[in-house]
Amino acid sequence: QVQLVESGGGLVQAGGSLRLSCTASVSGRAFSMYTMGWFRQAPGKDRDFVAGLSWNGRNTYYADSVKGRFTISRDNDKNTVYLQMNSLKPEDTALYYCAGVPSYSGTYQYTRPDQYDLWGQGTQVTVSS
Repeated sequence: QVQLVESGGGLVQAGGSLRLSCTASVSGRAFSMYTMGWFRQAPGKDRDFVAGLSWNGRNTYYADSVKGRFTISRDNDKNTVYLQMNSLKPEDTALYYCAGVPSYSGTYQYTRPDQYDLWGQGTQVTVSS
């Protein structure tokens, strides 16, 4: 069974940066089949889409709230997807989840939680003002 494990969360001041990582417990070839995404969930709120990335890394897409500040990327040789978060704001505070779905679509944008098959356990990001 494929597992996703996130890391890299923490406490940071507003304006600071963090890089989240998500490593999959599959072979490199299997990981490259997956479209990957990052979501976040604040207490009492829905799980919201943050960023998505096609299987080959060529198609990236973002929620409007993070465009220009966050960057999603992947290293298929390391079975890992990253989320570089810059210029962090207190409203970015949430539990961040990575997610995956098998897809060779290079253009379709997976932005809903119910479109993803795999989920990590989450990593907490707290931004202080």
